Amino acid sequence: MAAPGKGLEGVVAAETALSDIEGKKGILSYVGYDIHDLAPNAVFEEVIYLLHHLELPTPRQLDEIKDQIAREREPNEFAAQLMPYLAEKCAPMSMLRTAVSASSATDPDGWDTSEEANYRKAIRLCAVLPTMVAQYDRLRRGERIVPPDPTLSQAANFLYMLKGDKADDESARIFDTCLVLHADHTMNASTFAARVCAATLSDIHSAITAAIAALKGPLHGGANEQVMRMIKEIEEPSRARDYIVNRLNKKEKVMGFGHRVYKGEDPRATHLRRMAKELAEKTGDGRNYEISQEIEKAMMDEKEIYPNVDFYAASVYGYLRIPTDLFTPVFACSRISGWTAHVREQYADNRLIRPDHAYVGPAPRDWVPLSQR
Repeated sequence: MAAPGKGLEGVVAAETALSDIEGKKGILSYVGYDIHDLAPNAVFEEVIYLLHHLELPTPRQLDEIKDQIAREREPNEFAAQLMPYLAEKCAPMSMLRTAVSASSATDPDGWDTSEEANYRKAIRLCAVLPTMVAQYDRLRRGERIVPPDPTLSQAANFLYMLKGDKADDESARIFDTCLVLHADHTMNASTFAARVCAATLSDIHSAITAAIAALKGPLHGGANEQVMRMIKEIEEPSRARDYIVNRLNKKEKVMGFGHRVYKGEDPRATHLRRMAKELAEKTGDGRNYEISQEIEKAMMDEKEIYPNVDFYAASVYGYLRIPTDLFTPVFACSRISGWTAHVREQYADNRLIRPDHAYVGPAPRDWVPLSQR
């Protein structure tokens, strides 16, 4: 049997109606809607509805899901009691993985795995993840927890809970667009991990815990943090090219560039670059954006490699004053919409995911007794 591409490249792991990529054309779509239409027009709550219902909501349906999300933003009692300890002892993604797992213990739907209960759990998880991240950050900094504001959107509410003051409309809009851009991305590592777990008919909290564990790795969600650390290390735009050339000469990876699927520019990077520029102009601090521009030029000149979603997301989050080590949890606060939709899709037409293998070990050998070894 011929071996698949390394890392299962080229292997179709599941059928999905949720998102699609045409890598050679640089196209990403959610349920048939191009990301270039969704990014400037949709709000994140619309995308949550779209991914779970496969249709855009009517005004009434959008109001209903906004209300449902607003009601579910508070962590349940067990997760809330655990948060001070997690804030003291855990790194951000470890906190999120543990908090999500713990929240299953006292979920209002208990261990009901019906389709209706799983939908309620999915929306509950979409609602509560940003609260967990914001509360964790406030607690670790010794600041009071800011309760969710039910009058605010998911994007604006997160920034409010994180900083303690309400974001201006432009910042909230830009962050909302970030959530839209990160909501789903076909069969990436974390989504695949969630579907593998769900395919065993494990519960939805377990599947999302598996997804968070996969996102935690620097080759997946952790890349945006590394981009910001690189920008801070470079310090000045004039130093960017030499820094990049030096890394490339030492055969070190430059995070935020290249993608397994896209052959040209990641379409999400197009919007994030624009928003990074908008925020640089708005704040009057162009340094991070200018460094990013110089890094991008150097990578194109030296390797002809385009930036991916992580590259300009780092600058955008930095301008929004989100702590660098929260970049990956913030990614999860968006991707939870896609993860939960994929898990429900897996349950709806399930088959245990059990790939074949290509054995590369020794040929059959005779047993040697312990006394003769």
